[in-house]
Amino acid sequence: MRIGKFVSLIEEKGFDGALISPSTNFYYLTGLNLHEVGERLTVLAVNANGDYHLLAPSLYENVIQGFPTTFWRDGENAYEKLSWILADLKLSSGRILIEDTMRADWLIGIMRLGNNSFEFHPLSLVMRELRMIKDSQEIEMMKHAAKVVDRVFEEVLSWDILGMREKELALKIELKIRELSDGISFEPIVASGENAANPHHAPGERRIRKGDMVILDYGAKVGGYCSDITRTIAVGQPNEKLIGIYNVVKEAQENAYRAVREGIKAKEVDRVARETIAKAGYGEYFTHRTGHGLGLDVHEEPYIGPDGEVVLKNGMTFTIEPGIYVPGLGGVRIEDDVAVIDGRGTRLTKAERELVVL
Repeated sequence: MRIGKFVSLIEEKGFDGALISPSTNFYYLTGLNLHEVGERLTVLAVNANGDYHLLAPSLYENVIQGFPTTFWRDGENAYEKLSWILADLKLSSGRILIEDTMRADWLIGIMRLGNNSFEFHPLSLVMRELRMIKDSQEIEMMKHAAKVVDRVFEEVLSWDILGMREKELALKIELKIRELSDGISFEPIVASGENAANPHHAPGERRIRKGDMVILDYGAKVGGYCSDITRTIAVGQPNEKLIGIYNVVKEAQENAYRAVREGIKAKEVDRVARETIAKAGYGEYFTHRTGHGLGLDVHEEPYIGPDGEVVLKNGMTFTIEPGIYVPGLGGVRIEDDVAVIDGRGTRLTKAERELVVL
């Protein structure tokens, strides 16, 4: 568990404690992966002295072992039990960190607890510092997750996708990911033809046709850690303009990757990709940041965008995914997962980046 390091950091930053609901932060700190707690109040309380206690539904009595926990049963007042825990931890006032994704009804219930006068702050103020730098075990999990999506891309290239509906292909990709890993890191995106002009297109009924560019964006999870890859393929020969766009995106992605090194700001990597695309005359069609951090969440710090002030360091992991999206024509995106290792960028995803024409 990483609670010791977390406690040192909250004390250093002047916080008195934290209330953490099930989330990737909760998993990071405890190693406990509680599925489907739903509406049942589940909160880990931590104070700045290093004491901690979990409140959890009795459904998890056989799951949570060797961890200081108070269980509550349906029909009992969970908030009353939480107030006892807070009293025992001497948490009745002060600056308290709250899990960013905590349910609003839980937070309102906590705010209504008697004899408490908390000043709430988002947990991400502290967790971002802990989670941005991955250790060797975390990067190993991400390498495995990257190998899965590389393998899935090879599989896709062997399928006959001409005439297939976007959502059929998305489902086939999802099933293959689930077969090879712990599950998907997000719902797969399949965007064909003119739909590829929408960066986050929801796969629909459109059938893949000859001449289409098809964006495939999907990810896997291994040991809780995510991968996220995008490749754009052609089904039959696409028009020359789309081929030109593909080559610009490929150059932008390569230039941005080569710019990654320890000590530069994230926005410098974004600038390299953006300038490459703008120089080719497509600047207005690159409508999102160049990348995002990757780890237990598929989107986390550091963000590789025009306002990315984070200085890159060894152990940071993120995507590089420039794209060009032209309404009525289509689009292209190429995305790899990258880790800063030994001062330079290292691609974790290694699938073919040259344009594949099926």
